[in-house]
Amino acid sequence: MKKYIYLLLIVLGAHQMNAQKFREHPAQPEGNSKGKAILTHLLFGYHLPGGDLSDRFGPAFSAGLGAELLTKNNFILGLEGHFFYANDVKEDPLAILRTPEGDIIGNDRAIASVVLRQRGLYTGALVGKIFTFSEKRSGIRLTLGAGWSMHKIRIQDDNSSVTQLTGDYLKGYDRLTGGLGIQQFIGWQHLAENRRANWILGFEFGQAFTNTRRDWDFNERRKLDQKRVDLRFGVRAVWTLPFYIGNAKEVFY
Repeated sequence: MKKYIYLLLIVLGAHQMNAQKFREHPAQPEGNSKGKAILTHLLFGYHLPGGDLSDRFGPAFSAGLGAELLTKNNFILGLEGHFFYANDVKEDPLAILRTPEGDIIGNDRAIASVVLRQRGLYTGALVGKIFTFSEKRSGIRLTLGAGWSMHKIRIQDDNSSVTQLTGDYLKGYDRLTGGLGIQQFIGWQHLAENRRANWILGFEFGQAFTNTRRDWDFNERRKLDQKRVDLRFGVRAVWTLPFYIGNAKEVFY
């Protein structure tokens, strides 16, 4: 008889444990993507130049990082940075060093291998909102940002054979330019309920109000004091890793 009583107690106890809800460890739905979130981004882009920038450079690629706070009401507050790079340089800051044939002679009296590259950087803050059309977190993303924009001509002397292109002398040729930059983006942001497929795709536009950061340009024999308006427009693709913040301040990713 005692064996049957013990067996009955074990069955009841197992049933009670299976049905019990522990408040300190509440069950979370698989798609816990409705509350606040920290979004981290890996950014890629392709841009065409406009304004004064188109006189100096051709199209460019970009890569960067971003981090944002996404509120429960889908407002966005964040920081981002982009690095621009390309090989198409239209200006020649080294014309003063070239022979009539267009070559640059190195210290070894041989033709130097010197190439020009485009390099640029944008860093800034942004605000925006995701406009959704259903219960899901995905929708049209609009953002506006402002920060610091800069670019220069990277002068690459493969053999370091030209004295004029070493040390501080190089600053007289690279045409470093910087100033206030403004960024706009419109596109689609997808945040999956299962948190496995999160991405952004759309169009971005940039305007920068810049001037030279160098005191002297050796090729022009003066300071380049022109006020510039540098424009960019292109496409952006983003891979997103979200960290959702639950009611009890747990983080889900």
